Amino acid sequence: MKWMNDEEYMELTGLNLLAIEDLADRGKLTIKVEDGVRYIDPSKGTQDVVPTQLKELSTRNTHEIIVQPEFVEKTIGTIINLHEKVLDAKDETLDAVKVENEFLREALESLQELYDEDRNTIAILTEQLKLSQQEVEFMRRKYKLMWNKAIEEHMS
Repeated sequence: MKWMNDEEYMELTGLNLLAIEDLADRGKLTIKVEDGVRYIDPSKGTQDVVPTQLKELSTRNTHEIIVQPEFVEKTIGTIINLHEKVLDAKDETLDAVKVENEFLREALESLQELYDEDRNTIAILTEQLKLSQQEVEFMRRKYKLMWNKAIEEHMS
């Protein structure tokens, strides 16, 4: 823990010496005195220091803040313009999403058509394969019979 003298603490907090003494008198600060010099623990009492400083600032500035009607009108106008820009951007985004969704729908329909065509092609090729297999089996049996007959005639 690092202790600070009055000057260091005033620089850190922005409080004047009277405010620091008031806080010390009320027991809000942890202090120690060595060789006639007061040291303050900056890690203690911060909850009391900050509100005091804010209270001073608020009492000083409440009468100084005056908002002109033109400033309010410009601020409201700016907010309305920003709101309109947000609405325009939202509309543009919705339009872009609609166009993208239409494109995706068309792409899906096209893919579905291709899938259906491929399925039909596969069915046709499967049927042709079955017919070719039947024809090969028929030819195999035919040649087997012919060879068996040829062997029998040759042996007899």
